Amino acid sequence: MRLNYPTNVKIVKLPCTGRVDILLILRAFESGVDGVYLAGCLEGECHFLRGNLRAKKRVQYVKGLLDEVGLGGARLEMYNMSSAQGQRFAEIAREVTEKIRALGPSPVKKKTKG
Repeated sequence: MRLNYPTNVKIVKLPCTGRVDILLILRAFESGVDGVYLAGCLEGECHFLRGNLRAKKRVQYVKGLLDEVGLGGARLEMYNMSSAQGQRFAEIAREVTEKIRALGPSPVKKKTKG
């Protein structure tokens, strides 16, 4: 089955969302991305036991940081789904793309271009 999601979505595969470091997320924004979303396994069903719960805490922390620096925490989200929910993944990708498009380009882009 071929999934249809926006071409501007870049997928970075990791063994577990628990491996997503705060700096990895911040570097993505520093490089000028408009938004980031993490797709982790369902809560309570993490193969690595608590990886998705750790990632959820990190995402909440970074959302706070993004609000503090003026980028906006709404540019970062985390969703939990099973690996069998490919259609849901594509649906979320479209929803997040529209949400970020409504927020406009990242303020970091404006600063790096000028």
